[in-house]
Amino acid sequence: MVLKNSMGDNGFKIGDSVEAVVTKIQNFGAIVTLKNNTRGLIHISQVSDDFVKDINDYLKVGDRVTARVKKVGADGKLDLTLRKKKAAAAAHNEKEFRFSSLQEKMDEFLKKSGGPNIGDTGSNTENNK
Repeated sequence: MVLKNSMGDNGFKIGDSVEAVVTKIQNFGAIVTLKNNTRGLIHISQVSDDFVKDINDYLKVGDRVTARVKKVGADGKLDLTLRKKKAAAAAHNEKEFRFSSLQEKMDEFLKKSGGPNIGDTGSNTENNK
């Protein structure tokens, strides 16, 4: 899916930030060329963090972009992305998530609704004298 560098091993690794020039636009993505004539693909799904219906709204032939290497094939093919690293930011800002037991949920519901606590056996109520 990605065009290959004729030199074979191109020296790029996953996560590298690279400067590239858009050389061709296809409906599935943009073909780009890097400084050392390595060619790669920025798939349409990797152009923006938002949904991209038409890649031409984002990129044009001749545009200079800074991309990140997403995948390096054994044959030297590069998959590139323009998307931001959302995973690290999301993990940093994400609230802790935990499952509550049914008992905890029911107690919380009854407390908010003013009903009795399910775990309450009634031994402390006035009706049980």
